[in-house]
Amino acid sequence: RAVTLVPMKKSVLTRYRVMAYVTGVLLVLLTLGVIAKYLLKIDGADSFTTAVGIAHGWLYVVYLVFAFDLGSKAKWPVAKQLWVLLAGTIPTAAFFVERKISHELEGKLTDGTPAPVKA
Repeated sequence: RAVTLVPMKKSVLTRYRVMAYVTGVLLVLLTLGVIAKYLLKIDGADSFTTAVGIAHGWLYVVYLVFAFDLGSKAKWPVAKQLWVLLAGTIPTAAFFVERKISHELEGKLTDGTPAPVKA
């Protein structure tokens, strides 16, 4: 019996991409803040690190939801799903993983309009 794959809507990938970039940027800023706070001992780095850390924490949860949604619709194996979910915790990894995932899924996307049926 043949399995019919339903193309994903572009919005699923777009949501994931936006959150990958947001969490990636916040994680880089958080890393720089921690370096400024502990290695360079810069005044004011404490409040910056706290604010960025809180923002990253909350937005990472949103990233997890969108990445899981994308992975479940793309029918990824568990190991791939976990790698994408963890990419938001490794500085700069989210950018590389997002780029790879976007290239991989571009051919499976649809804008939501039905495809013409050939008779």
